[in-house]
Amino acid sequence: MTTPTFDNRDGFIWYNGELKPWRESTLHVLSHAVHYGSAVFEGERCYNGKVFKLAEHGERLIKSGEILDMKIPYGAKELDDAVIETLAANNITEGYIRRIAWRGSEMMGVSAQSTRINVAIACWEWPSYFAPEERLKGIRLDLSKWARPAPNTAPTNAKAAGLYMICTLSKHEAERKGYADALLLDYRGHVAEATGANVFFVKDGKIHTPTPDCFLDGITRRTVIGLAKARGYEVIERTIMPEEMADFEECFLTGTAAEVTPVAEIGQYKFTPATVCKTLMEDYMALVRGEKAAVAAE
Repeated sequence: MTTPTFDNRDGFIWYNGELKPWRESTLHVLSHAVHYGSAVFEGERCYNGKVFKLAEHGERLIKSGEILDMKIPYGAKELDDAVIETLAANNITEGYIRRIAWRGSEMMGVSAQSTRINVAIACWEWPSYFAPEERLKGIRLDLSKWARPAPNTAPTNAKAAGLYMICTLSKHEAERKGYADALLLDYRGHVAEATGANVFFVKDGKIHTPTPDCFLDGITRRTVIGLAKARGYEVIERTIMPEEMADFEECFLTGTAAEVTPVAEIGQYKFTPATVCKTLMEDYMALVRGEKAAVAAE
């Protein structure tokens, strides 16, 4: 069976305050966001009918908009309610939610002072990337030639659509080589993150992760740090140089889509998913499915 394209599906999308038929939820070709990347978004997951970290995602969308000089015309609670409404309209209890805000077509040019800020929410069924037994084998990552930009060259603390251009380029190149994803360094040559997920390493029972000073401090990242500390693991946020990967024993990614995904290989560096990966993967899935008491994010 051929998977339907994302413009040709049944269902409804919440669009500027009302539910519209999926196929009618379109925008003009001269929308500012299409030409200049003026859009911010959130990716969220729904488990057993409940959106994980619903409020945190809504708050981050509004904050990202502020960073891009876009005042989103809805409050966080309004947007959270709209997510619930959209899920119900589409009969989805296990799926993925995409909130997005973008500048419209009222002006054409770099300046966009008078453009409308549009907001849409879509959702669709989307199971986990991998079965648990497959995930524990670990995925393979390429080392990207692209680097995360410096904070004074791009709005790196916003979940801005334009920042994902290098992620697409990196992932395409990695997939052509037979890898599942790619790891990016930052502008200084430090380990940064994968194309859509944060990265963690394990050595001697301690967990190491890059300091998020030029990439997003992910909501899932903070959640997993909380879970790790609740288990008694020491979590060290620090600068990590690429050559240090030769000495790490385990590696895993965290993100809304990736959840907790062990890594077996990054370029020339090899890892063996073991106790830490398995424990945090299981703890995270128990948490999102309501089977484990919530752990405060650090």
